[in-house]
Amino acid sequence: MKLAIIKYNAGNIQSVLYALERIGMDAMVTDDHEQIRLADKVIFPGVGEASTAMHYLRERKLDTLIKGLQQPVLGICLGMQLMCTHTEENNTDCLGIFDTPVKKFSGGLKIPQIGWNSATETGTPLFKNIADPAYFYFVHSYYAGLCDETAAVTEYTRRFSSALQKDNFYGVQFHPEKSAEAGEQLLKNFIEL
Repeated sequence: MKLAIIKYNAGNIQSVLYALERIGMDAMVTDDHEQIRLADKVIFPGVGEASTAMHYLRERKLDTLIKGLQQPVLGICLGMQLMCTHTEENNTDCLGIFDTPVKKFSGGLKIPQIGWNSATETGTPLFKNIADPAYFYFVHSYYAGLCDETAAVTEYTRRFSSALQKDNFYGVQFHPEKSAEAGEQLLKNFIEL
């Protein structure tokens, strides 16, 4: 099994690699189009700022590559947000895979949301053998709204999409690599898709 992690100058790649090692998987970190195209599964991680990340993707034509991938693709945190249509973070147009915009949290709670929160799933193979609701680790100031592609729902100042799915594309707002057993199970489920 060839597993590729897309390299695009967004953090948390090392913790994703460690989490994959814990479940017995090796992955290559690459921005090489051919390597990504030939991988059985692709992970699009991310911690960082949206406009800088999109600039890097466009500069290397990774934006077009990602949209055309046929194998299962998992976006994590910023990776998932970049798969949406647009983000309020520096008014950035994104990949448009998921048909929902990303907005900044507002309201009485501390922003960013940092810590454990529950996700209630709406029927996706990513959540197989995971409790419903399950608890995952979140760090984010922006969120994807509820839409037809919502695969899990979390509440923080409002209800939002903590997971999205469309065809072979999956996204999670939380960090499975930092979410203990539930996160490891989700990564295993993704690899078994």
